[in-house]
Amino acid sequence: MLSCKMDSKTTSPLPVAASWYTVRPLSDGISLISETHVAPWMRCNIWHVRGRDRDLLIDSGMGLRPLKSEVSRLAEREVIAISTHCHFDHIGGAHEFDVHLGHPSEADVHADPRLDNTCARDWICAELLTALPHAGYQLSRYKIIPAPLTGHLDEGDVVDTGDRVFRVFHLPGHSPGSIALYEPATETLFSGDVIYDGALIDNAWHSDPERYLESLERLRHLKITQVHAGHEASFARDRMLELIDAYLSGELRLGNVSEWLARQSP
Repeated sequence: MLSCKMDSKTTSPLPVAASWYTVRPLSDGISLISETHVAPWMRCNIWHVRGRDRDLLIDSGMGLRPLKSEVSRLAEREVIAISTHCHFDHIGGAHEFDVHLGHPSEADVHADPRLDNTCARDWICAELLTALPHAGYQLSRYKIIPAPLTGHLDEGDVVDTGDRVFRVFHLPGHSPGSIALYEPATETLFSGDVIYDGALIDNAWHSDPERYLESLERLRHLKITQVHAGHEASFARDRMLELIDAYLSGELRLGNVSEWLARQSP
């Protein structure tokens, strides 16, 4: 199913962006990197976590412009790039990093990312960008550069930056290999697209609603102070529980992709 046309006519051409990324430092060595000119309804949160010996990059956006050359902090020291799942809006910049980790069940997609297996065909449309990454760019020619996993992360694994330890949770449902990173010392969860403050997707080509329910129920029993999600603003435990309940009631399920996209487009 193609949800919207990638080359719909517009009244005026989009400008070329002078800069593509913004960096917003939060607290505790965590920064949010955003692709400024990707529409908010699709924009992936790219999380940079500063460690003593090495840094973490949790997800990498659409890859429309180079991350390392435009976000200087990513070129200064060793960075472990982690993909919470294999959808196009989260893996586009992963090829820039020597270490790229993700769940083994999605390794084939990372090695050979295509419009269909990354969900790009259903979601990319003309209204996705507010500026062009470079002159003459055509979104209809969007491709993802392959970034084979250099290592795997699965339930119970640990990622260590030297002074910070993150536990890996395998939380399938949105996709087979969806993972989240949890830092027990700060009770912080990087949730990817398992949960965020918006309509949740359980109907992608490889989604599994029953397993999604199980994954969300697991989060109920986890001691969490802060959730940094794959989209939208961060939130605390109380809001996380509200979001889980809203999904269970059917209120927070995205439903038909084409209809949802039509509501987001200006």
